[in-house]
Amino acid sequence: MSTTRPPAADDRGPDPGDAAVPPHGQGDQDGQPRRLHLAGVAGVVPSARDFTRQALHDWGWLPADTADRRAAAEDVLLVVSELVTNACLHAGGPEELRLFRHPKALRLEVVDGGVGSPAPRTPHRAGRPGGHGMFIVQRLCLDWGVVRNADGRPGKTVWAEVAAPA
Repeated sequence: MSTTRPPAADDRGPDPGDAAVPPHGQGDQDGQPRRLHLAGVAGVVPSARDFTRQALHDWGWLPADTADRRAAAEDVLLVVSELVTNACLHAGGPEELRLFRHPKALRLEVVDGGVGSPAPRTPHRAGRPGGHGMFIVQRLCLDWGVVRNADGRPGKTVWAEVAAPA
């Protein structure tokens, strides 16, 4: 089942050596991430979900044989939807989705060209429409954060880690 760790206000990435999944972790057996190019693609959210669902099948998360495994897979699909939607609404659209597999967690990364920083709205108002995406990510993930492009170009990678099912 997924766990919750509310990040500190200045938490924008894992401490070195502290991440459940290293930034360049395992995608497939060869150690490469699964990548989906999203720039200019119509229907990016369903495409990202379908791509992720196929990876979950390939990695044995689906079909889920227990409620905990089903909940973990649904958490992953929801987080992918929220991160990609956030990039569409606030960052000019996503450029790429990357999935990294690790025995204890799955790392999801959405690359975009935006300059803003995602953050849960504070205070969170559950009864109001919109503005729930990063709150959902925060609640479902072990950790999440933002990595800016190192070369000074605009853009960033928003990452999140979801616990593997027991």
